[in-house]
Amino acid sequence: MLTNFNLIGSTTRGNERQMCYELNFLLREAGDPQPLSDRTGIRGLVVGKTNLNPIEAIEKFHEILQAHPYEFRYAIRIIPIQKVVHTNLAEIKQAAAEFSVKLAENETFRVTVEKRFTELHSRELIEATATTIPNKVNLKNPDKILLIEILGDYTGISLLRPTDIISVLKEKML
Repeated sequence: MLTNFNLIGSTTRGNERQMCYELNFLLREAGDPQPLSDRTGIRGLVVGKTNLNPIEAIEKFHEILQAHPYEFRYAIRIIPIQKVVHTNLAEIKQAAAEFSVKLAENETFRVTVEKRFTELHSRELIEATATTIPNKVNLKNPDKILLIEILGDYTGISLLRPTDIISVLKEKML
């Protein structure tokens, strides 16, 4: 598995290899001449590495999806990752503290944890990271989401607007 990934893609189980090909194709369409992708060993999940800013890549994916929805055959969701750390509570907490400076004083946030193959508890992760951010919490309609994606030994962390994640099925239905 790529350990320096900056994208996580989900697909249906058994289609991980096709999802890797699709993610590489979409990244080339978005302007990255040498994208990388790899299976994670977790069913339905792949990781990608792009030389583009991952949030800008997602914006380009939104444009491609609007113009050519048939190019998304295997992708269910694609998430940008801004930092990768080892799955360790102290490292995750430190990364969350680094993201706190990217929030404007009046912006609200929520912590979302998606974990696979770890002994860490969601509550423990939320308490450890939320306490490093002085902004107000808004669980229903936050300005930003502190997303913690645990994939076994590696954890991807991002501070995103809700629109920075592409959910292919939802957007195709609009």
